[in-house]
Amino acid sequence: MRIGIIGAGNIGQALARLAVANGHIATLGNSRDPETLRDIVAEIGCRAEAAADIPSSSDIVVLTVPFTAAFELAPHFLDRRIVIDTNNYYPDRDGKIAALDRRETTTSQMIANHFPGATIVKAFNAILAKDLVSPVTLPNGARRALPIAGDDAAAKATLIALQADFGYDTVDAGSLAESWRFERAKPAYCIPLDKDGLISALAAAERDKELPEGSWRR
Repeated sequence: MRIGIIGAGNIGQALARLAVANGHIATLGNSRDPETLRDIVAEIGCRAEAAADIPSSSDIVVLTVPFTAAFELAPHFLDRRIVIDTNNYYPDRDGKIAALDRRETTTSQMIANHFPGATIVKAFNAILAKDLVSPVTLPNGARRALPIAGDDAAAKATLIALQADFGYDTVDAGSLAESWRFERAKPAYCIPLDKDGLISALAAAERDKELPEGSWRR
């Protein structure tokens, strides 16, 4: 599969490594010239392109830029692509966003509304980049499970298969409207869990309750 990654930060680089290690073709792009990624792509064994060229050369696109930066991209930029949305809302970084603070929507619903021609699946937002690179061993020896959410069954099936390639089980949390269950500061956010544990954590999430800031970082 040709996986284009818009955003060359920690998560983008970690996903590129996983993709290459598992036989996929990964391409990184950022807001600058591809030449700025020369050393990174040489180390990983992936490709670099201008971010503007990534959708047309990819079967699936990972959008892993700071949340508010996504809305600087043209609404038709990701048309006809399955898009993995890894975004999280950090008020200290992104500024206050009233609709999210009032729990009227989710980050991925906002992304989907901005890119109406794309098929959005929320995934890979609830794991630390360092854990993608060096997976955590669970006490019971089980595989770690990661949550996804989306409104398109076929697109979610693609993500489930991709996460299996990467060595993860998947728990489908439902629609994009339910993706708040594994957003920042919820019980499933960045906590290493097996499938049963993740199902329980998603069920335990409360819309108006958050974990202490940074408690998910070890």
